[in-house]
Amino acid sequence: MLTMQNEATEPVATVHRAKLAYIYVRQSSAGQVRQHQESTELQYRLVDRAAGLGWPRERIEVVDDDLGKSGTSSAGRQGFQRLIAEIGLGKAGLVLSLDASRLARNNRDWHQLLELCSLFGVLIGDGERLYDPGLYHDRLLLGLSGIMSEAELHQIRIRLHQGERQKAMRGELRLPLPAGLVHGRGGEVILNPDEEVQARLQLVFARFRELQSANAVARDLRRHGLTLPVRPLRGPAPHEVAWVAPDNFRVLQILQRPSYAGAYVWGQRRQDPTRRRAGGAHAATVKVAVEQWPVCLRDAHPGYIGWEEFMANQKRLADNVARRAAGRPGVPRKGIASCGRCGRRMSLHYSGPHGDYPVYLC
Repeated sequence: MLTMQNEATEPVATVHRAKLAYIYVRQSSAGQVRQHQESTELQYRLVDRAAGLGWPRERIEVVDDDLGKSGTSSAGRQGFQRLIAEIGLGKAGLVLSLDASRLARNNRDWHQLLELCSLFGVLIGDGERLYDPGLYHDRLLLGLSGIMSEAELHQIRIRLHQGERQKAMRGELRLPLPAGLVHGRGGEVILNPDEEVQARLQLVFARFRELQSANAVARDLRRHGLTLPVRPLRGPAPHEVAWVAPDNFRVLQILQRPSYAGAYVWGQRRQDPTRRRAGGAHAATVKVAVEQWPVCLRDAHPGYIGWEEFMANQKRLADNVARRAAGRPGVPRKGIASCGRCGRRMSLHYSGPHGDYPVYLC
């Protein structure tokens, strides 16, 4: 005859109560912390449940260091890492969280937690019951909970990505704009009304037509003491235009922006799982070829150059890179070396008095 297990018959023993009970509290973002206060309060109430299971309140510790942090990885979650360390030191007898998704949203971290709890005899509890990871059936249920938690996150991401893509295909997804463009009163994209910004960008494109090299354009601007407009994207909006010294990177940013050709583009970069930063939660991103951009709406708004000139500029820039690499047979080509920290391809620059000393930069 099967009977339902209740907390009165659950395996809470003196050996468990002799150790500490840990309450893990987490919300995925700062917005959820502000807007979903009832959920946060519900997690804090797990202290009462631990007390009801026989733990004195002075032996109940709340781990809430990870409020506002995603559970997709343990990287950056100091609270979760501290909890793992306390379990490994044999200090924990019980770990309570509202559900499995609060502790981890990926199977790697979840099963690391289960293995340690099984090894050190720690009970795991959620909003409904307690589990002993050392018992086969309890561990099976906990494993399924972790799988469902990760699958739920995957489905949420797919729905968000599909919604974002559909909105982008209509040209309605609001994207960050470079310094030369602004949103009008009606939400439309227009040229920056600052005539100095317009004149400086038009000068960059005009000088590239003449010099055919981003490096040469940057040197020419520096020789004349001219700066370039940029729009920093960090900090609260609206982001004001700043003026910075010209260099090859800034000039390339201007030349490679399809928005300056009047095009609305979404999906210029994608994540590459093989280029994950060591200890990081996310994979590095790589550029997507122009012909493979998921959304590219030409003539979506005013621009500084036409689409044909934009494509000709990209071809010229690619030819410059290939010609420069071929001119130095003793130096590996650009794109072969990868950064050991983030996994991205390193760019090749030349230094020295004669410009013949290769330097790889991430």
